[in-house]
Order: sequence, then C-alpha cells, then structure tokens
Amino acid sequence: MSMQESSSQGGVVELATRTAFRVWIDQDLCTGDGLCVDVVPEVFTLLEDGIAYVCENGAALNDPGMAESQAAVPDEHEKAVVRAALICPGECIFIENESLA
Repeated sequence: MSMQESSSQGGVVELATRTAFRVWIDQDLCTGDGLCVDVVPEVFTLLEDGIAYVCENGAALNDPGMAESQAAVPDEHEKAVVRAALICPGECIFIENESLA
C-alpha cells in the first residue's frame, strides 16, 4: 500500500499508514496447478518439484520455503497477488500485511 494523502475537515492532511506487503506459500498445501504463476509470474514460480514458490528480485525463495521464505511484493503487483491467493485451489498462498512505523 502506498502513502496516500486525503484532506479532512479543517484542511488537515492525513497520511495513510504504509504497510509491508509480503507473501509466502505453504508448499505442503500446494497442488502445483500453477494458477499463481499465470496471474503474476513476477512473484510466483514453479520449480522442478512441481510446487510453487515465491520469488523476490527474480530469485525463487525455496530454501527453506514456507513462512520462513516471505517475499516482498512490489506495489504494482499487490492486487494480482491477492487475486492469485483467491483463485488458488490449494489455498496455500498467505499474505502478510504489517504496518511500518
């Protein structure tokens, strides 16, 4: 989520909180259909084992995988990552959204 300004009564400007949007895959639940890769190949990949993994800066985060391998999601891919999580037949895509100070 990007910082956004909005005006409120009295002309005060409020800033929305910036969040760290991260994603990971539970490989034990992955069915290997590859729908996530079809939706946003910049963030997801299928490896030789037929299981999906997240990518960051073009590199698959497969060691160790699972929640220990969370990828930062660029702002322009946030909506696509949510869409991929919603259509995933294994329901294995998890999104972490933490507020930054």
